[in-house]
Amino acid sequence: MAYTHNHCSYCGGSMRISALSCGDCGLTYGGDFYTPRLYRLGADDQQFVELFVLASGSLKQMAQLLGVSYPTVRNRLNKLIGVLKEEKQKDEIRKQKILEDIEAGRISAKQGMRMIDAI
Repeated sequence: MAYTHNHCSYCGGSMRISALSCGDCGLTYGGDFYTPRLYRLGADDQQFVELFVLASGSLKQMAQLLGVSYPTVRNRLNKLIGVLKEEKQKDEIRKQKILEDIEAGRISAKQGMRMIDAI
């Protein structure tokens, strides 16, 4: 496994954001923040998505830019679609767990809704 900025260099697990800081004034927020699905992709997949957008979604143009065949680009896109669907499903499971925690009284509705909005 290639380690990227969003994977632990020790165990390979997913990194999570636990603090956000303002570069101007130094204000820092701490907590357990969920990361956007695209951030959770590896660096190569993030670059692929960026190129896809810049190529206006043209797989033919991407094949030319990458120097590979159209079917190769299509297969890579299909793999990436699968990964994003899995990440979306994980987010839905997280939302369901939060709703269960609200219902069980482990967290307040207000806190739960903030957590769901952050996903």
